[in-house]
Amino acid sequence: MSRILAIDYGKRRTGLAVSDPLQIIAGGLCTVETPQLMAYLQNYMAREEVECVVVGLPTQPNGQPSENQARVREFTGRLRKAFPTLNVCFWDERFTSVMAHQTMLQSGIGRKRRQDKALVDEISATIILQSFMESRKETL
Repeated sequence: MSRILAIDYGKRRTGLAVSDPLQIIAGGLCTVETPQLMAYLQNYMAREEVECVVVGLPTQPNGQPSENQARVREFTGRLRKAFPTLNVCFWDERFTSVMAHQTMLQSGIGRKRRQDKALVDEISATIILQSFMESRKETL
C-alpha cells in the first residue's frame, strides 16, 4: 500500500504528516517554509508512494471561509497541476491548532517547546490525517 499525506497549509509555514504504508498510524513528518513546499513535495513523492493528499481546509467556526482559505485553494490547484494523477481532497481543519496545543499540554511538553509554532503546525497536520483516516474506517 501507499501512504496518505496531510498538509496544514499556512502563509509562512506548512505542517506535514504522513501515514505508514498500511495507512494505520498517522505521524508528524515535518514543517516546511511555505515557499519551499512544492519543491519539498516533489522530492518526497519521488521517494515515497503517496496515494492521497489531504489538505486542511481552514474554515471559521460558523462555517464561513477563513482568511487563509483562498491561499489553500490556490495551492491545491497548483498541487493538482503538478501531480495530475494524485487524489487530493480537503478536510475540515477547524480547531486543530487548539487540539494541537491540548495534545502538547497532555504529553508534558515543556512551556518553551509548546511555543514552537512549527511543532504546532506539524501536530495539526497529524490531527487532520488521523481524523481523515478514522472517517475512512467508519465507512468501511
